[in-house]
Amino acid sequence: MSDRQMDDSFDPTSITRPDPALLNYYVIAAIASLIAFPFVFTPLYFKYKTLVYKFDDKGVSMSWGLLFKREIYLTYRRIQDIHVTRNFVHRWLGLSSVAIQTASGSAGAEMTIEGITQPEKLRDYLYAQMRGARGETDEPAATSADEPSREDEALTLLCEIRDELRRRHDAGEAAS
Repeated sequence: MSDRQMDDSFDPTSITRPDPALLNYYVIAAIASLIAFPFVFTPLYFKYKTLVYKFDDKGVSMSWGLLFKREIYLTYRRIQDIHVTRNFVHRWLGLSSVAIQTASGSAGAEMTIEGITQPEKLRDYLYAQMRGARGETDEPAATSADEPSREDEALTLLCEIRDELRRRHDAGEAAS
């Protein structure tokens, strides 16, 4: 099967829950805490059981929590950067985390999608959605000679404003 065929078969809307191997990762992380195991594992277990992802036409949402429900919704337009991370245990279990950053001013990621088995495909999908939401394309915009582009229109307007300001400034100096 070619790479293109595999990319076409990837459907991010089918990702609604993390991979079951994420629970194994949480168990290993809690075991590493030794005697604090029950205090570390209990919140991770409830996070795993309640963690839900949803991808739609406008953005991606993530929610989790039992007593204190937390929900994050990011529109594709707000996404600034996407990072795929895997530590040793992630690689061993075949998992990844996809961190999504926005221009919110925080140093860390706004959302981290955990327990993903196809992170590159998800990252590529998110980048494509992000560019589409902003109107960006990989190909240069084709404009006809009769129809100026937006940049040309803005430049023309700015030049007209500059000329008008100069004219008024010169008229003010002549009246003085």
